[in-house]
Amino acid sequence: MKYDYLVVGTGLFGSIFAYEAKKRGKNVLIIDKRPHIAGNIYTEKIENINVHTYGAHIFHTSDKTIWEYINQFAEFNNYINSPIAIYKNEIYNLPFNMNTFSKMWNIKTPQEAKNEIAKQIANLNITSPKNLEEQALSLVGKDVYEKLIKGYTEKQWGRNCRDLPAFIIKRLPLRFTYDNNYFNARYQGIPIGGYTSIIEKMLNGIEIRLSTDYFDFIKQNPDIAEKTVFTGSIDEFFNYRFGHLQYRTVNFETEVVDTENYQGNAVVNYTEREVPYTRIIEHKHFEFGTQPKTVISREYSMEWKPGIEPYYPVNDDVNTALFEKYNELAKADTHVIFGGRLGNYKYYDMDKVIEAALKTVAEELH
Repeated sequence: MKYDYLVVGTGLFGSIFAYEAKKRGKNVLIIDKRPHIAGNIYTEKIENINVHTYGAHIFHTSDKTIWEYINQFAEFNNYINSPIAIYKNEIYNLPFNMNTFSKMWNIKTPQEAKNEIAKQIANLNITSPKNLEEQALSLVGKDVYEKLIKGYTEKQWGRNCRDLPAFIIKRLPLRFTYDNNYFNARYQGIPIGGYTSIIEKMLNGIEIRLSTDYFDFIKQNPDIAEKTVFTGSIDEFFNYRFGHLQYRTVNFETEVVDTENYQGNAVVNYTEREVPYTRIIEHKHFEFGTQPKTVISREYSMEWKPGIEPYYPVNDDVNTALFEKYNELAKADTHVIFGGRLGNYKYYDMDKVIEAALKTVAEELH
C-alpha cells in the first residue's frame, strides 16, 4: 500500500502533522522506534499517578491560538510552575525573585535587592566576560551565582563554568516582585489525565506501527509513501556524513516512595555540585494528587553518546556550523520534511513545537 505521508516519530510535531494531514483527506502511516506513542511527552500511570517518563513537561504559552489548538485534545488544570532550589541546607525560590533575595540577604524591598546586586557586580570589575562564569557574575553578582547557578550549570553541561562560553547565558531574569511563577506565560497548566491521551486523540484513525526503526523499515519499503516527515536526528538521516552533532542527555531514576508527600513541590533543583542529580520531580504535584504513595524521578545530566537518547542540542558555534551543512542536504531533498527538536537540532518548548508543526502544515498542505 502506498501512503501520501510516512511520518517518523509520534511526538508532538509528528502527531500534529499526521492529524492535520488526515483531516485533509491524506493517507498517513506513522511509525515510532519506541514501544509507545507520544515521544518525550509520554506519561504513564504508576500508582495511579501520571508520571512524566522523559522529564517534566509543563505546558505554557502566551499565544492564544496555540492554547486553543491544544485544548481541542485535553482539558488543562491550573498548575503554576514554582520550583524551589536547595543549596546545602538552604531553600530558595526560583526564578530569582524577592523571596529569593530576602532569604539570601535578610532584606525586604526591591531597592535593597537592587543595591546589593549592583554592589556585588561593581566589586568584581568584569568588563568583558570571557566565559560563562564571568558572564553570570557580571549579571547577578557572587551570591546568586555561587548558590544557585554555578553547581547546577556545571552538572547540566558536565564542565566547569570557566570552560563554558559566555554566550550560553545571554541574560538571567531577576524579578523584583514576590512572585514565584516561573513562566511569564498567559496560559499554563498540565493536561488532566496526562499527555499520552492528547496524542491518542490526534492519532485516532491513523495507522500506527510502534517498535519500528525507520532505517530498517525504509530498506524493506522504499516506495511506501510519496513524502516522509522525519522527526529523528537529522545527522543520522544522512548517515553522519559530516560527523555527529552533539547533545546532552538525561538519565532518569524513578522510584515509588511509600509516603503521601515526599518533597512538597513538583520541581526541586539541587544546585550544589556535590549532589550528583540536578533535580527531583515529584509527579503527583503536577495534578494536585492525593494518592497514598508518591513517585519521584531524580535527573542526572550526562554526556551523550551514540545509542543513547539525545535530549538537548549543544548549539555552540561548531555544532551550529555542522547542522547548517546537514540542513543544506535537507533543503535539497524535496521528498523529506524535517521537524521537531532532533530534525531541526533546536531545543523547543511544547508551544513552539506546535507552532512549528502548524507552520509546516500550512506550507505543505495548504
